Amino acid sequence: MIIDAHAHNLNPRGVGGGAPTDRGAHGRPALPRLSDEEVIAPLKVPTFRAASLVDQMREVGTDMQLLSPRPISMAHHEMPPKLVHWNVEDTNTIIARQCQLLPDLFRGVCGLPQHAHEPITACLPELERCIKELGMVGCLVNPDPGEGWFPPPPGMGDEYWYPLYAKLVELDVPALVHPTQFIGREPYTLHFINEESIAIISLLESRVFIDFPSLKIIISHGGGAIPYHMGRFIGFYDRPGRRALDAMERFEESIKRVYFDTCLYSRSALQLLIETIGPDNCLFGTERPGTGSAIDSKTGRSLDDIKPHIDSFEWLSAGEKKKIYEDNARRLYKLNV
Repeated sequence: MIIDAHAHNLNPRGVGGGAPTDRGAHGRPALPRLSDEEVIAPLKVPTFRAASLVDQMREVGTDMQLLSPRPISMAHHEMPPKLVHWNVEDTNTIIARQCQLLPDLFRGVCGLPQHAHEPITACLPELERCIKELGMVGCLVNPDPGEGWFPPPPGMGDEYWYPLYAKLVELDVPALVHPTQFIGREPYTLHFINEESIAIISLLESRVFIDFPSLKIIISHGGGAIPYHMGRFIGFYDRPGRRALDAMERFEESIKRVYFDTCLYSRSALQLLIETIGPDNCLFGTERPGTGSAIDSKTGRSLDDIKPHIDSFEWLSAGEKKKIYEDNARRLYKLNV
């Protein structure tokens, strides 16, 4: 079975993606009354490369996607913060319905209504609702909900994040670290890589995995820049005492406390990720359809059709490929499919 652990939904028209013109002054707009057909229609109509999301899954042999809000539309910077809650909560509700209507294809991963002007505890009721009531299996976490409009919170190793980590451990669900949009000097896709890199180092410099040893954190887009500069970080942390974890292990062991998706669009990058991190800590993920759905002129396939690359790695055993394609996702997300 091929499980894509990094995928984003498409909302029906009128759900998510913008703030009401009155900025919520007249109360929360009602979620549109949508038929089952209207809820799943966005997944079955042409999008991106003129093929539907479902058709693109079938085209590359994906059996199931873990469906989350499209981060670029979560608008964590909106003011007042209640607009973020309404937008993210409505999208989560739609994702839950899409998963219920197409249970053979999707499982839900919720967004969190994070805002730079609120403590992380403000997100926890929605996390509980999504896991306990909507049947979702994990969540997205944005390490920079300020999105360039407001200063970011402390790094993910800071105790600011501890209430979220405690709740994730209590619910026994993983968090996929995935930034959202950014209004600043770098484009959003570079912002993703920068924030994911900062998140890894902040976590591994801290006490987080000492205080929460069963915490399950997955880093999007192949781990930002960290797996590709391991020598630099091993060299930087070669003197004991720089990190709380130094008393237990070296940096190259600590890196395996976090997990990485394979949302990379070149064979060489995929090979380096898997060789560096190991197949036990890599989850197949493509974000298909998305940024990588452009056609590779050299192969004629979409850049995010990455399964042929992994299949071609003769140095991976069949069992190791199975871990990447499904076993690791089943284990972390407790999937019964």
